Amino acid sequence: MKACGIIAEYNPFHKGHIYQITETRKKTGCDVMIAVMSGHFTQRGEPAVIDKWSRAEAAVRGGIDLILELPYVHAVQSASHFAKGGVEVLKKAGISYLSFGSECGNLENLKEIAETPVNPDHLHQSLSAGMSFPKAYSLLTGEMMPNDILAVCYLKELMDTDIEPVLIPRTSSYNDDEMREVSSALAIRTALKKGLDLSDSTPMKDILTGSFHPWMELYYPYLRTFLLMTDKERLSSFFLFSEGIENHLIEKAERNDTWDGFLKDAVTYRYTASRIRRTCLQALNQITKEEVSRLPAHDAVRVLAFNETGRAYLREMKESETKFACRFADIPRPWRLMEYKTTMLYASVFPEEIRKHLLHEEVTGARYVSDQGNH
Repeated sequence: MKACGIIAEYNPFHKGHIYQITETRKKTGCDVMIAVMSGHFTQRGEPAVIDKWSRAEAAVRGGIDLILELPYVHAVQSASHFAKGGVEVLKKAGISYLSFGSECGNLENLKEIAETPVNPDHLHQSLSAGMSFPKAYSLLTGEMMPNDILAVCYLKELMDTDIEPVLIPRTSSYNDDEMREVSSALAIRTALKKGLDLSDSTPMKDILTGSFHPWMELYYPYLRTFLLMTDKERLSSFFLFSEGIENHLIEKAERNDTWDGFLKDAVTYRYTASRIRRTCLQALNQITKEEVSRLPAHDAVRVLAFNETGRAYLREMKESETKFACRFADIPRPWRLMEYKTTMLYASVFPEEIRKHLLHEEVTGARYVSDQGNH
C-alpha cells in the first residue's frame, strides 16, 4: 500500500484540512493517508482546544486512515524541531509522499530556500536583515508565512530520502482570525473564545460548542505561583530555558495578574510570544533538560486512531522494522511517562469527571473508528 503522510495539529480539525486530504488523494493516488498529530499541547506553546482523542477521531472521520502521535518533546518546539520530529515518525511509518500546505504555492521556490544553509526558524530575522535568496523569493511578498516556513523545514528533512513532497496551496491564511467560507484553525479558536457561531467551519462544531476549553489563562495562576516560588537555578534546569529567561519571566509574573498581561509584557524583540509560551509550558509540565537528554531512541510509533484501511496498513507493516504501539504499555517507558505527565497538566483545569476520563484515555489503547462508531 502506498502511503502519504501529513504533519498536523488539527486544533481543531476543519474544512481546510478536509480539502488538503481530498486534494492530496487526487494528486498522489495513495492507498492510505497517515497523519502524525500533536497531542495535548501545540507548537505555539498552547493547550489544544479539545483533547487529542477527539481530534484524532474527527480526522479519521474526515479522511485520514491512521493517526500517529507526535511526541510532546517535538510537538512543542520551534518549526525546525517540529518538522524533524514529524518527518521522523512518518519515515518510520513507511510513507512515500509528504503533503503540506503552503501560502505561496510554489514548490520550486521553497525547495531553493530549503537548499540554503539558513535556519528556517530565523527566516524572518534573515529577511529583515536584508538577506535575499536569488529567485527563491520571487513569488514571496517580503514576509514568509508560517506554513511556508514549515514547508521549508519539511523539505530540509526530506533531503536524501525518497519521499516525494506534495504541496497543497492553502485556501486561507494561517494568521487570518476572521471566520470565512473556509476558516483557519486560528479563526475557529478565536470565534470559540468569543462565543461566536462556528457556522459550518468544522465537523467538530457540536463537540467544541458544548465542551470545556483549556485556554492558557486557566493555567496562569499555577504558572505565576510556580515562577514566583521556585528557585532560579531550578527554573534554569527546565527544557527550553536558556539565556537567563527565568529572570525575565519572574519579573513579568510579579507585575501581571493575568495571562494576557503577562504575555504582552514578556514579549520583546529578543523573546517572541511563541518562545515565551513554549518556555512557560516546560515549567508548567516540569520537563527538565536532563529528562529530555536521557530519552532513549523513540523506537515505537504510537497509534491514536485508525479505520479499516489503517488497520490493513498496520497489518502490512508488521513485517517492517517499525514497532507500532497500539497500547500505552508498548511505548518506551520514559516517553510514555512524559506523555502521561503532560496529560495530567492538560486535564488539571477540567472538572474532576473529565479529568479522570482524560487520564483514563491516556492509558487506553488506540481508537478504531468505523462508519458506525468507535470500537
